[in-house]
Amino acid sequence: MDKLALVTGATSGIGRAFAERLAADGYDLVLVGRREERLAEFAGSHPEVKVRTVVADLSTRDGIDAVAEICATEPLTLLVNNAGVAHYMPLAELPAEKAGELVGVKVLAPTLLTRAAVAGMRERGEGTIVNVAGMIAFSGPAPHSLMPRRAVYGGSLAYLVAMSQILSAELEGSGVTVQVVCPGVVATEFHERQGLDLSAVPRMSADDVVTASLRGLERGETVCAPGVEDAGLLDAVFQADLAAFAGQSPELATRYRGRGEREAGDAERLVE
Repeated sequence: MDKLALVTGATSGIGRAFAERLAADGYDLVLVGRREERLAEFAGSHPEVKVRTVVADLSTRDGIDAVAEICATEPLTLLVNNAGVAHYMPLAELPAEKAGELVGVKVLAPTLLTRAAVAGMRERGEGTIVNVAGMIAFSGPAPHSLMPRRAVYGGSLAYLVAMSQILSAELEGSGVTVQVVCPGVVATEFHERQGLDLSAVPRMSADDVVTASLRGLERGETVCAPGVEDAGLLDAVFQADLAAFAGQSPELATRYRGRGEREAGDAERLVE
């Protein structure tokens, strides 16, 4: 059976690396990006596979809807939600249009494209969805002195992590696999387009990110962190999440009660 993959943000970086690897593995491709000339160049240089190119801006509803239609009607084996924009800045300084673009590309587009693809994958009993996020998704507790503030960007990546984990559970037993990939800093054009010079910062290659993702799928990992050597760190995060979730109660926690209320509660327990 032919294998068909749709990759968003396919004109450079991690998306381009996914496209190259999947073409080498014999996948036919639907490549989505904003730069028509780069899509055409890739298609022309890979005559060994079928390559359909789609010029679409996933920060717009028209762009999302056009690609979602393909996801809903084509027999996709693999969907890679990779498209991204950075817009690194504190929320108060983030222009409204850039905030909307970021949420559109990293939250709304992956959600609606995944929704469109899942039905067909479930009917066929197989399929894989890969969402590309980043380790910044785990950076929320970091103090400002250690981590620049980028609330919307970090929040959008955290959404992808939670959505992927919960969706993986929803699809258990269906034959459909979900993964979220969380690399650190990657050597691509991504930061350069934001005017950031990270040439002095150690960076992972896009090829290594793809290698980790595909190997992680073989290992059954829902959350793939290519640069984290100790996988137990991730397990500890997720176990702590579950412990906090399970530790909730319908009663107000003691630390939020007024002094009189705490004393009354203590007296009631002594009587019991």
